[in-house]
Amino acid sequence: MKLTFLGATGTVTGSKYLLEDDGRKFLIDCGLFQGLKELRLRNWDKLPVNPADIDAVVLTHAHIDHSGYVPLLVKNGFDGPIYCSEGTADLCDILLPDSGYLQEEDAIQANKHGYSKHHPALPLYTQEDAKRALEFLKPVSFGDEHRLSDMLTFRYTHAGHILGAACVQISDGLTTLTFSGDLGRLHDPIMKPPAQIQDTDYLILESTYGDRLHDKTDPLDQLEAVITRTIARGGTIVIPAFAVGRAQSLMYYIHELQTAGRIPNIPVYLDSPMAISATKLLQKHHAEHRLSKVQCDAVCSSVFYTQTVEQSKEIYSKNNGLPTIIISASGMATGGRVLHHLKHFIGDPRNTVILAGFQAAGTRGARLAQGETELKIHGDLHKVRAEIVKLDTMSAHADYEEILEWLGHFRAPPRKTFITHGEPEAALSLKFKIEERLGWTVEIPEYKQIEEL
Repeated sequence: MKLTFLGATGTVTGSKYLLEDDGRKFLIDCGLFQGLKELRLRNWDKLPVNPADIDAVVLTHAHIDHSGYVPLLVKNGFDGPIYCSEGTADLCDILLPDSGYLQEEDAIQANKHGYSKHHPALPLYTQEDAKRALEFLKPVSFGDEHRLSDMLTFRYTHAGHILGAACVQISDGLTTLTFSGDLGRLHDPIMKPPAQIQDTDYLILESTYGDRLHDKTDPLDQLEAVITRTIARGGTIVIPAFAVGRAQSLMYYIHELQTAGRIPNIPVYLDSPMAISATKLLQKHHAEHRLSKVQCDAVCSSVFYTQTVEQSKEIYSKNNGLPTIIISASGMATGGRVLHHLKHFIGDPRNTVILAGFQAAGTRGARLAQGETELKIHGDLHKVRAEIVKLDTMSAHADYEEILEWLGHFRAPPRKTFITHGEPEAALSLKFKIEERLGWTVEIPEYKQIEEL
C-alpha cells in the first residue's frame, strides 16, 4: 500500500489521503482547505490524481474540511461510491448544498463589490454540483466489515465529535491503517466518547488541540457570566457557531441556564437553516448522543428558528434593541448569515461576540480572537467595539490529554503514527508528547508526502 498526504498537513483543514493498493486508488476524506488565502487557493489547484481514476472515497465525517471537496471531485470526473455513516450522509445532505450556495454567494458579493481580482469571480462549485454529488453517497453501518476492493476491507468505529463521526480502519488482512478523523471529547455532555481501538499497524492521527488542554471551567458558569453582564448593559450576544455540533451544544447550555433560572428568559434565535436541519437530526440519531428523548425535544424547542432571510432580518425589528442571543453560522465567521449580524452589532460596546470554537488562522474569527480593532466584511471595514469573548471549554475536539488517554488503549505501538490535521505547533507538541509518554515512532508528514507502507 502507498499513502499520499494531500491535505491536513501543517494545517487543520483540507483533509485528504490518497491510498493506493493493487492498482486501485482510494481517497480517505475529501475536505476543503479553509483559512489563510494560500491554503484556500489549493482548492483551485489540480489534484495530483485524476478524479476519474479514483475508485472510491471513504469519509470520516461531514464537516466541510473533511467532505467539502466532494462536489468538485464529482464535477471533475469522479463517479465511484462515497462511503460514509448514515449520520454523515444525513449531514452531508445539509452541508454540501449549503457549501455550494455559499460559494455562489461569495462569487456574487465579489462581483458586486469588486473585491476579487477575477472578472467575473466564479464559485468553486455550485449548489447543483453539490446536490449531484450526494447521489454517490453510500451509507454503511458502524462496527461491521465492508468491502472496499478485492484486497481491502474497512470498518467504522464511533469517534464522538459530531453525529456520524467515525474512525476508519482499512485492512488487506495483513496490514491495518487507522484514520482517526476528528476525535471527540471523553466527557462531552451531548456526544458519546470515541470508541476504544486496540490494534493498528499505522495510525493517522488528528492534532487540532495537540498543544493545548481545554479549560476545565464549567461552560455553564462561563456562559452565565458573559450573558449576564451583556444583558446588564442592554446588549445582544452574537455567537458565530458551527452549524453541526456547536450550535446544538450552545442551545443545550443556554437551555440549561434558563431552566435553572441562572439567566433571564430572553429570546434565543438559531439563525441558520443548516443548523436548524442539523438540530432535527439530533432528534433522529438518538443512539449517538447522551440526551434522553425528553431532554433532546426540550432543547430543540427552546429557541426561535429563522429559516428565511426575511425572518433573519426581522430579528432586529422584533426585539427593538432589547437583549437577544443570536446563534448563527459560520463558526469561524468565514461566511453565512453571521456576517450580517456582525456588521449590525460589532460596532456597539454594549454587545458581545462569543467565539465558541476553534478559529483557524486567517479567518475572521481568528482575527477577532487576536484583538483586531477592524474587521473586513463584504469588502468594507467595520470597527470592533463589542466585547469579544473566546470560550475554550466547548470544543468538540479532544485535547492532548484526551488523545493520549485514547491512545493508551492500544495493546501495542503502531509501526508508525502520522500526526496530521493540526497547526505546526500543535502537531509538533503532540509528536513530542506521544514519543515521551508512549515511546512510539511518530512522524509529521508534509503536503504531498508519499509513504510506502
